[in-house]
Amino acid sequence: FIIREAGGNTYRLSDLKGKIVMLQFTASWCGVCRTEMPVIEKEIWHPNRDSGLVVIGIDRDEPEETVLRFKKDMSISYPLALDPGAEIFALYAHKEAGVTRNVVIDRQGKIIFLTRLFDREEFDTMKIRIFSALGAK
Repeated sequence: FIIREAGGNTYRLSDLKGKIVMLQFTASWCGVCRTEMPVIEKEIWHPNRDSGLVVIGIDRDEPEETVLRFKKDMSISYPLALDPGAEIFALYAHKEAGVTRNVVIDRQGKIIFLTRLFDREEFDTMKIRIFSALGAK
């Protein structure tokens, strides 16, 4: 599938093979997402952005202006993409399910970790999986 970043860039998931990819499903109205995003920025994205990791936030079914404002409000540097109609989200969960989810994909394109909501223990386990996958080239 193709991901379009708020503000322009596009990504094809298949073009990211060879990298560790974290898809972070989010929305501006999601309180749990707002708690999790700065932690992703500080503990996962910022220290690993030059190590073969791609983090893409995917905003569920909101207009581009809202997504751009949300990214600015959250002070994140990883891309925040659009998901009109929650079509990308629906590839990983029921379309009407809660939005806070992370999908971690290895270099071969295999899902190696999924999260739901923000649980510190689960988040730390996800970090270990990501860091381990980054080290396994």
